[in-house]
Amino acid sequence: MKARIHVTLKNGVLDPQGKAIEHALGNLGFGGVDAARQGKYIELDLVETDRDAAHASVDEMCRKLLANTVIENYSIELE
Repeated sequence: MKARIHVTLKNGVLDPQGKAIEHALGNLGFGGVDAARQGKYIELDLVETDRDAAHASVDEMCRKLLANTVIENYSIELE
């Protein structure tokens, strides 16, 4: 089973890297970008075959290591 995890900063958390991306795009002539936010994408290959057990395991991984839940949100997709 494959797990795809998207980690993004929560609303209200400053994102200096996103601001840098926004300004760089503007400097390159891409003026239609009002805001940019950056995040992380993590892909895991799991041995687990039970969907509910896999989701619970990945959720725990996110809470313990992959995401800082104080300032980040995460979403999990299983395939």
